[in-house]
Amino acid sequence: MRIGSIAFMKSKIFLSSLMCVCGLSLFAQTNGTTEIQFPAPSPACTLKQRVGLTDIEIVYSRPGVKDRQIFGGIVPYDKVWRTGANNATKITFSTAVKLNGADIPAGTYALFTIPGENEWTIIINKGAAQWGAFQYDEKADVARFKATPVTLTKPMETFVIEFTDIRDESALLNLAWENTIVPIKFEVELTGQLVPRIEAVMASDAKPKPYYQAAMFYYDHGQDLSKASKWVDAAIAEREAHYIVYLKAKILAKLGDKEGAIAAAKRSTELAIKAKDTGYVKLNEDLISSLK
Repeated sequence: MRIGSIAFMKSKIFLSSLMCVCGLSLFAQTNGTTEIQFPAPSPACTLKQRVGLTDIEIVYSRPGVKDRQIFGGIVPYDKVWRTGANNATKITFSTAVKLNGADIPAGTYALFTIPGENEWTIIINKGAAQWGAFQYDEKADVARFKATPVTLTKPMETFVIEFTDIRDESALLNLAWENTIVPIKFEVELTGQLVPRIEAVMASDAKPKPYYQAAMFYYDHGQDLSKASKWVDAAIAEREAHYIVYLKAKILAKLGDKEGAIAAAKRSTELAIKAKDTGYVKLNEDLISSLK
C-alpha cells in the first residue's frame, strides 16, 4: 500500500471518529433537554390554615380557565370531579370538624365534588392516594353533603381553594373557579375542649398564668364573666397596658357595671394616648358613648 493511501485512510478514520464524537455530543445535548424544567399547566399548591386549635392542610393542583368553558364543559355536571387537576385533592384535619353540619373525624381524605347547575355535592372520601377521580369508590365515602354555588361578580381564571371569615370556631371553605364560588361552612369544637384546660391551669400553682388571654376567651365566648373580671384585674396588676384595661371596661359593661366600665375606659384612653395608639382611643370613646 502506498504512503498516500495510508494517509488517506488515516484521515478517513479520523473524520469518522470525529463524526461519532460529535454525534455523541449532539445526542448528549439533545438528551440533556430532559433536565429542563417547564411550568406545570396546573401548578401544585399546599394550603395550610389553623382555625381555633385545628390545623388544616389542603394539597391540590390549580388549573386555569384558558378560554374554555369549565362547569358544564370540561368539568361536566353531575359527575364526580377531583376538585382541581392531576391527583385527587387531599385534605387533612388535625381534629374532628364539621362541614356544612356533616361530622368529619380527624384524618386525611380526598375532597371530591359533583358540580351541578344549582347544587353541588361535596364528598369526603378515604381514597386520598389516587390520580384524579378514576378510582373513586363511593363505599369509601366518609360524608356527603350539599352546597349551593354562587355566581361570582368577577371571573376567577385560576381554580382556588381558600378559607375566609375565620373565627375561633368557624370559617368558610371556598371553592372558586370561572364564574362560580361554592362556600362550605367549616366548624370546630373549641370551647368544650379549651375551657377545662383553662380552669385547670388557673386553679393550679403554675406561673405565669395567662390571665389576659383567659379573660378575653371567657368574654368572647360567653363564659363566666366573674372569673374573667378577676383574671383581667390580675393581668392589670402584672402590667397596666391600655388594651388590657380596655378589656376590663368591656367585661364590666357586660356585667352591667356602667360606672366601673366608663372609669376603666377613661383609664384605658389615658394609657392609649401615652402609647400613641389612636385605635384604642376611638374604641374607648365608642364604648363610653354606648354606656351613656
